[in-house]
Order: sequence, then structure tokens, then C-alpha cells
Amino acid sequence: MKRLFSFFAVLTLVCAPLAVSASDAGQSRQYAACMDKSGATTMGMIECMTEENRRQDARLNKAYKALMADLPPARQAQLQQVQRAWIKYRDANCGFYDDPDGGTLARVSANDCMMSATTRRAQELESFRQ
Repeated sequence: MKRLFSFFAVLTLVCAPLAVSASDAGQSRQYAACMDKSGATTMGMIECMTEENRRQDARLNKAYKALMADLPPARQAQLQQVQRAWIKYRDANCGFYDDPDGGTLARVSANDCMMSATTRRAQELESFRQ
């Protein structure tokens, strides 16, 4: 029982800053609210991250399409190649976080990696149009 309490205490300390810094990191208010309501449970946090990743992926796709529309054909081909490479990197890198021996915290870390990387890439693509 003491071990379980220690696990949840560590999990709360590790994941609490995720909700606090959501808007600072480019994530939505819905994400911050969801994390506040999650009760710091693994499944609750993963659900919040999954939903936020969907929002950020939509944002990423919108930024990608808008940027593509602004570029000449040669640069469009280059962006497409870069984006495909980035997706492979993100998926492989975040997949590494999901250590089968890492317990439930590994799943939280992998989901956070995917969500955070997608958010940063959306911001990056948006910055090319500013």
C-alpha cells in the first residue's frame, strides 16, 4: 500500500506541471481543464493527452496546408519530404518512451511526447507564415 501511495505521489509531481504549463506550451485551455479534472490518474491523463493530441494534429495539418499553399512547387516538394521525415522521427522517438518495462508512467511519457512534439511542430509550421 505504501508503495502504491509513493507511485501516485511521484506521478502527481511529474504530471502536475503538464497541466500548469499547458497554455505556455501552446496547448489548449481544454487540455489544462481536462488535466485539472483527471485526478492525476493514469487513464485520465492519457485521455486528456489523446484529446489534446487530436486538437494539435488538426492544428498541425491546417498549418501544413496553409504553408504548402504559400510555397512554390519546388519548396512544396521539399516541405513534403521534411514533414514525412519529421513524422517518422516523432513516431519512433515517442515510441521509445513507451518502454514495456516502464509501467504506467511510460505510457504517460509516450503520450506526452507525442502531444508535445505535435504541438511544437504546429507552432514551427505556423511561424513560417508570420
